[in-house]
Amino acid sequence: MKLDDATFRQLRRLAPVLDDLLNAEEVEHADQAVDLSSLAQLCSQLFDAYRDQRPGEIAQARLDALESQ
Repeated sequence: MKLDDATFRQLRRLAPVLDDLLNAEEVEHADQAVDLSSLAQLCSQLFDAYRDQRPGEIAQARLDALESQ
């Protein structure tokens, strides 16, 4: 999936926030929560674009996740 320049810049800006959350496994400080709504919206947009381009891969990932539960 090809990203436009603006989306790529947003991801680069939000990547440290996501990294902090994944490493901490929770939001410990108020400054970690900054941009979470932007991150969620961007992830949703990227998922929608990816799903439209590769519907079979999304369906398989969902099946794999269900099987692993």
